[in-house]
Amino acid sequence: MKKAIFYHAGCPVCVSAEQDILNLIPRDQVTVVHLGSEKLKVQEAEAAGVRSVPALVWPMAMYCISILALL
Repeated sequence: MKKAIFYHAGCPVCVSAEQDILNLIPRDQVTVVHLGSEKLKVQEAEAAGVRSVPALVWPMAMYCISILALL
């Protein structure tokens, strides 16, 4: 099974959402990507359908958790 990917920008809302996600999904099943630190991952996130962060990408779906920070 492929891992989920959680993209965020490091803001307080994103960090809170990250903690919530990690409480729901086992850590070994989700990759956390901080787009502020990993700027090369922005294109990857956009290709997966992410338009704002925080966002969770499952192998077959993408969920924008908030529209606070557009890519």
